Amino acid sequence: MKSFFQNIKGDKAIWAVVALLALFSFLPVYSASSNLVYVVGNGTTFGHLLKHAMLLVLGFGIIYGVHKIPTHFFKGLSLIALPVVLVLLGFTLAQGTTIDGANASRWISIPFVGGFQPSNLAAVVLMIYVARYLSKVRDKKVTFKESIVPLWLPVFLVVVLILPANFSTAAIIFTMVLLLCFLGGYPIKYLVGIVGTGVVCLTIFILAAKAAPGMFPNRVDTWMSRIESFSNPEDSEANYQIEKAKIAIATGGIVGKGAGKSIQKNFLPQSSSDFIYAIIVEEYGLIGGVVLMLFYLFLLFRITVVANGSMTIFSKLLVLGVGLPIIFQALINMAVAVELFPVTGQNLPLISRGGTSSWMTCLAIGIILGASNKEQTAESKSAKIDETNPLEILSGQL
Repeated sequence: MKSFFQNIKGDKAIWAVVALLALFSFLPVYSASSNLVYVVGNGTTFGHLLKHAMLLVLGFGIIYGVHKIPTHFFKGLSLIALPVVLVLLGFTLAQGTTIDGANASRWISIPFVGGFQPSNLAAVVLMIYVARYLSKVRDKKVTFKESIVPLWLPVFLVVVLILPANFSTAAIIFTMVLLLCFLGGYPIKYLVGIVGTGVVCLTIFILAAKAAPGMFPNRVDTWMSRIESFSNPEDSEANYQIEKAKIAIATGGIVGKGAGKSIQKNFLPQSSSDFIYAIIVEEYGLIGGVVLMLFYLFLLFRITVVANGSMTIFSKLLVLGVGLPIIFQALINMAVAVELFPVTGQNLPLISRGGTSSWMTCLAIGIILGASNKEQTAESKSAKIDETNPLEILSGQL
């Protein structure tokens, strides 16, 4: 055991936060999974808890393995992985709308693994790829024409392949790419043009989906109805999940009802995944909800510290590119529970029950920890990767 801990490198605070979040997740997942057992009729609470434990063990194995990889290796890996991701996204979208009666436009079935969501993998791979491109052109004068094929074409393909089935993930990826480009020094005037183009393309897509509903997978109807329901709160049937989530939060009070004593978990769909934050607040109160949010904000702080401490442009952009989406996703999940955002279907990282999302979060954390490893940082520096002022990446555009 002592030798194991000696082999753990990188930022100890990040290791601690991730471990605490993972350990805490067992309580709400075990509690909320009763909805799957007694309402949906799927398995047992212990079975869901055991599955969650196995997924987390595998996730920490991913963190441990990835954090041993020198950061500059991900430059080449992103070039190899991006075409694979595009093929997976295309296959997922083309396989049909249902498998065994369930929506399959976001998932592919892998033997011995089960359902796998390629969009989560695509998000991490694309952010690594964008970080590579931005670090490559950092000291050059960038023109929009020259960046269309190497930068925006892959971004466009990934977003377009995800959008019909999963609007929220596509929107998060697009937003995070824009943010990373801003931090990486990409000209703001070009970013404004990209945003405008994106809005126009999305508008055309929505109009086409409304004009020809059968042309697109049935997930389009789902996310469009969620947006319409958010703008029309009088539609109580469409807002059933939000209403139950708000009831859970309201009845939780300051200190909560206690672990496992949630009532709304029996009525709230996706209570162990998309809406687990509402169950946490009901059981642990406002105090528990705020403390959990502070953990994510502390993780954000440590991510920025690691980015500032990195000695290469690529490492800085890599850490921010894979780290910021974790915090962004967590805040969106919390915002949905209190009706600040329409229902998105985004899990609470490291807490919610789920496989692919947890693994990709662990992959991102492993990359961050690898970048915080001083030994690997020195190796990357010796590989003649360009250096820069540690504070430049966060202040370059301000």
